[in-house]
Amino acid sequence: MFLTIPQILSRAADRDPGGTWLRTDDGELTFAGAASRVAATAQALRHAGVRRGDLVVVTTRTTPPYLLCWLALAALGAVTVPTNPQSTPAELAGLVRQTRPRALITDHGVAPRVVEGGDPAGSLPRAGSAVGDGPDLGVLDVQEAVGDWTRPEETGDELPTAVGPDDLAVLIPTSGTTGRSKLVMQTHRAYAMAGEGFPYWLELTASDRLMTSLPLFHINAPAYSVMGSLACGAGLVLLPRFSASGFLDSARRHGATEFNAIGAMLEILMRQPERADDASTSLRLCYTGPAPSRQRQVQIERRFGLRIVCGYALSETPYGLIWPRGTRPFCTLGAPRQHPRLGTVNHARVVAANGSDVPPGQSGELLLRNPAVTPGYWQMPEETAQVLTGGWLRTGDLVTVNHDGTYTFVARQKEVLRRRGENLSPLEVEEVLLGHPAVMDCAVVGVPSELSEEEVKAFVVPAPGEHLDFAALHDWTAGRLARYKVPRFWEAIGELPRTPTARVAKHQLPSGHTATEYDAESAAGTPGEGPG
Repeated sequence: MFLTIPQILSRAADRDPGGTWLRTDDGELTFAGAASRVAATAQALRHAGVRRGDLVVVTTRTTPPYLLCWLALAALGAVTVPTNPQSTPAELAGLVRQTRPRALITDHGVAPRVVEGGDPAGSLPRAGSAVGDGPDLGVLDVQEAVGDWTRPEETGDELPTAVGPDDLAVLIPTSGTTGRSKLVMQTHRAYAMAGEGFPYWLELTASDRLMTSLPLFHINAPAYSVMGSLACGAGLVLLPRFSASGFLDSARRHGATEFNAIGAMLEILMRQPERADDASTSLRLCYTGPAPSRQRQVQIERRFGLRIVCGYALSETPYGLIWPRGTRPFCTLGAPRQHPRLGTVNHARVVAANGSDVPPGQSGELLLRNPAVTPGYWQMPEETAQVLTGGWLRTGDLVTVNHDGTYTFVARQKEVLRRRGENLSPLEVEEVLLGHPAVMDCAVVGVPSELSEEEVKAFVVPAPGEHLDFAALHDWTAGRLARYKVPRFWEAIGELPRTPTARVAKHQLPSGHTATEYDAESAAGTPGEGPG
């Protein structure tokens, strides 16, 4: 009933062997060529000593060699532990110490940092060894493992498909850390189900070309773009990184019809200088989440000549919520994703703090139950028990239940700020601030309060040529938000720190007060009298 990653690849190669699947600025690869290259890579890794069930840390760039290596490890039944190639030596060493992998696969650009980080666990005996050196694997070079990916592989190796749907395929670190990170266990079934579902949800066919610049060390690009293109026979356009200035030109060059956006990518594109040919591309669809405001979505769609489909998922399951086919429930996350072949497999609940279900119109924590939910966090039973209860995944996200069966995002539960006895969502405040013409970008966080709980602080990036008048901006915000939601502290910042998926890295912002911040209460001469 459930498929695996290599089965999805094998079926794509059998269905359209000569069709072009992978497209990059450096070359192309057919479905059959990809399957044969993955088979040869799997054989090379097996010869080097990688076996079913082995953990392999991979410094995953968004490039064909890393993609093919990921598919090969999955075909072998090995477990990929993907990590950001920009990780510090200490972070790489911490991940190696935690997982004690069979090998670490990297490239010449990252290898010096791997060596610098050392091997505190003793699990990588020799740095710099090559594929084929025998059981003492050490650090393997991805290019040596994969070979020339643009050339057909004629070794005759068959693609291994002996793994099962319940076998682990990936352990995704939830954050970069020098200590223990929560590693989300993801099965073959989760990726295969996501691949079968994504074309159905977005109404994609074999004539489409899916373009992604998102990192392969997260779940979106591998589960939706890679597996989705294989499942429906569509092309896959792989960009090594997101570049706002060149994004549309890349779409034109490769004939892309769909792309996935995360975080602020769409806003970053919107803030590029307008060109007369912005809508003159083959792009017709974009998948993103959370949903922008209705007005902003219409502006984006009109400028780029495409349709946006919004949804919601997380590392713990690719089966979250999405706009049902043929509907446009603006500003919502959609309804539970279902499977085109298996039918209703996904269920959602929204619960209050006491665990009771909340009725439409009220907010609570979103819970999900489906076959693609993670088995838990690797070697962390207590943390697993906190998020998996009675077969339900506690997402940690607060949503509002709508009368039409859709859900609206409110906030991350851990990001909700508590101020003067009231809860508030930073997202709501940020959306208001972004409506001011002098504001290009912003982030709202909680900072220590001399009274109790938290105070609200806004970091603001000014729009080009604009001067930030925080007193005026404070008053403008106070006219649009309840008093307790208006930031007390304000600070100008040249650029917000961001993660590889363009989300704001709030943990990298100053966590306390600074000498350069503006205090609205002190400026008004009413310290301690309350926000605004």
